[in-house]
This record gives sequence, C-alpha cells and structure tokens, in this order.
Amino acid sequence: MSSTAPTTKPKAGTSTVAQTYLLSYNAASALLWTAVLGRVVLLVPLVGLTNVFGGVDDFVRWVQTLALAEIGQGGIGAGICCIVRAPLLTTLMQVASRLLLVWGIAYPFPESTAHSPAFAGMLIAWSVTEVIRYSYFVFLLSSGKVPAILSWLRYNTFYVLYPLGISCECWLVFRATGPAAELNPLIAYGLWAVLAIYVPGSYILYSHMMAQRRRVMRGKKRAD
Repeated sequence: MSSTAPTTKPKAGTSTVAQTYLLSYNAASALLWTAVLGRVVLLVPLVGLTNVFGGVDDFVRWVQTLALAEIGQGGIGAGICCIVRAPLLTTLMQVASRLLLVWGIAYPFPESTAHSPAFAGMLIAWSVTEVIRYSYFVFLLSSGKVPAILSWLRYNTFYVLYPLGISCECWLVFRATGPAAELNPLIAYGLWAVLAIYVPGSYILYSHMMAQRRRVMRGKKRAD
C-alpha cells in the first residue's frame, strides 16, 4: 500500500486567506478533540466510566460549539462543505444533534448524564471521529494528499463509531425526558419528537457516509 491515498484536492480558486484560515481551523479542532479524548481516557481509570462528566463536560461543550463555524464556512464559498463536497444538510444535522446533547441535555439536565456510561461512550465516539476527520482535512488542505492509513480510518471507523455514538446519544436524550417532564411537559414532548427524528436522521447520515466510502474506494481502485 502506498504511503498516501488519492483524494479530492482543494477546490480551484480558493483564496490563500481562506485556505490559511481553514487549515488553522482544522488543525486547532484536531488538537481540541485530541484533548477531549485524552481527558476521557485519563479520567476513566481514575474515576470510572460513569464519572467522567465533571472533568470534561464544560470543555467538550465549547469545543463542540466551535463546529458552528463549519456552517458559516459553507456560506463564504470556500468552506469544508465546498472543499470535500459534503452536503450542507448532513453538516447541519450532525452539528444540530450534537449541540442538542451538550446544550439541551447535558447542560440543563446534568442528572441525566452525570453518571451514565453513555456520556463517556458518546464522547469517545465523537472525539475519535473528529480527530480522524480534522486531521484528514489538515493533510488535504496542506498538501492535497492524505496518508493511506488516515484515509482508511476516515472511511471505515464509522462502522463502529457511528452506531456507538448514536445509541449513546439516544439513551441520553431518553434519560432526559424524565427531568424535562418535571420542568415542563412540553419540553419532554419535544425530546420524544427528537428521538422520533433520530431514526430517519440516522439513516440519512449513515447512507451519506456509505456513499462517501464507495466513492473513495472506487477512486482508489482506479488509481491502483
């Protein structure tokens, strides 16, 4: 296997300023998600899988909030969505679902997440995925080539990480319906509606990732 895997080069016409910004954004994001993963990995043996919440909740909330920049990047015509041709809908769905978890579940209803192993499982799935994804973009933006192992990880690890992340997210939303109902029944109904949306939403995102993988694998076979 060659040391690099063929991939789509940055879109022609992308300005140097935009290119530098995107490279910096992705490098910083890769480091921040590495820090999230590192915190979880260090906390688990110290406090257990059910007690990592206090040591990482605030940090991951703001790290995930930075992902709002990805939606704005698409608006300037030189964002991640344009460079890798990712549909804006899938980006919106992923960002919205994660913001719901960190701001709409963990923040107002910490009792539903503070001692659930699903919180740690969710963060592991998110952080491993994002370290791989942002590192992939760093190589793509800096040289137009991505190490083969990183390309393989990006288009294969979702088989495990996506079901893990989705199942943990759904469980945490479900656990929050109880305290939400005590606060306001309408909030609980809203969370039940979110759970109902997760089914078709998960199918759309998973289908998108499968389609991405097929395109990349076909391109690699032609290159070989």
